[in-house]
Amino acid sequence: MVFLLVVIYIAFIGLGVPDSLIGSAWPAVHTEMSIPVEAVSVLTFIISGCTVLSSMFSAGILNKLGTAKVTAFSTAMTAAALFGFSVAPTFWVMIPLAVILGLGAGAIDSGLNNYVALHFKASHMNYLHCFYGVGVSLSPYLMSQALSDIGWRGGYRYAFYVQAAITLLLIISLPLWKKSTSVEQGEEEKGVNLTLLQMAKKPEVRQVWIIMLATNAIEYACGVWGSTYLVAEKGFEAEQGALALTVYYAGMSVGRFVSGLLSNKMNTWKRIGIGCAILAPAVVVMLLPLPGVAAVIGLFFIGLGNGSIYPNMIHLTPHNFGKEVSQSVMGSQIAFAYIGVMLAPPMVSLISGLFGIKIYPVLLAVLYVIMVVALKLFIIRLKKQNRYDTNV
Repeated sequence: MVFLLVVIYIAFIGLGVPDSLIGSAWPAVHTEMSIPVEAVSVLTFIISGCTVLSSMFSAGILNKLGTAKVTAFSTAMTAAALFGFSVAPTFWVMIPLAVILGLGAGAIDSGLNNYVALHFKASHMNYLHCFYGVGVSLSPYLMSQALSDIGWRGGYRYAFYVQAAITLLLIISLPLWKKSTSVEQGEEEKGVNLTLLQMAKKPEVRQVWIIMLATNAIEYACGVWGSTYLVAEKGFEAEQGALALTVYYAGMSVGRFVSGLLSNKMNTWKRIGIGCAILAPAVVVMLLPLPGVAAVIGLFFIGLGNGSIYPNMIHLTPHNFGKEVSQSVMGSQIAFAYIGVMLAPPMVSLISGLFGIKIYPVLLAVLYVIMVVALKLFIIRLKKQNRYDTNV
């Protein structure tokens, strides 16, 4: 069981590896290919849109094939896409690769999150997403090294090697899932499949959708545009911007790790509240006209505070909605999280195109307010339904 948990952690490194590559590589990519900087939003929109589709329909696929097989196959899909990016001759070739990358990511995210939420403690959910933070921290570092030596294509190739190794580990570990004490006779617990319309009729589901959309919009707005903001507004070089993005993702990893440590000392809702409290002053730092190093510090604390909100909300899913429908709600939550991922970069692109990149911190502040208001309304709704569980 312990080794299976380690495998799941490593699989989440694989989920994180592709997510931060495009943001750290883009200043070099758009220069080499002579395409507008805003074109990054096309790729992120496609990746996120396909992740949304994959997450929406994940419950049926996961119930039929099982988490282990879906995770292994989906990780292989993302590895293939990363290799494709490393050799793509033009921007247009990247578009079908983005489709493959998005479809693979959605299935991994939905399956592993629900599996851990059902079978493991809250600390493991935070550590799981901490390992996602390891993946997204590793990528900008690898890319910064490649940019100073062999170029952005080498960075994608390094990431492919990591992803290919994780795929091999997942394939080798398939028998472990059948031996797991969390499943019986090799079969995972089957849940009730709810349609999107059935879930949309529930106010509490709609509220959690907004929370997940906003927290991930903040995460990805920083991940995709943080480096470009530092280069364009604060005078950083491309490799410096990529390295600074590593600091942001390191903050996310630290936030999730510390939240896991605190899980035995305080309940999940309190840890979510602490994350929101850390996030507020970090956004204020970004809003102020301070030197570039202050912006890097602000990004670190945004990662630190926002990083723990997503995994803790994910962990609460079976408690908030019931175990029997948790896979359906989990898939929809992750789908809306990726709608936030999908909308944030083009939103930043559109508004910064009109008002300049200096407007970027204001957008982060607006997303923060939306998330906090939705979170407060969600808690009120849960209390009315006697589902506000302070024992987890």
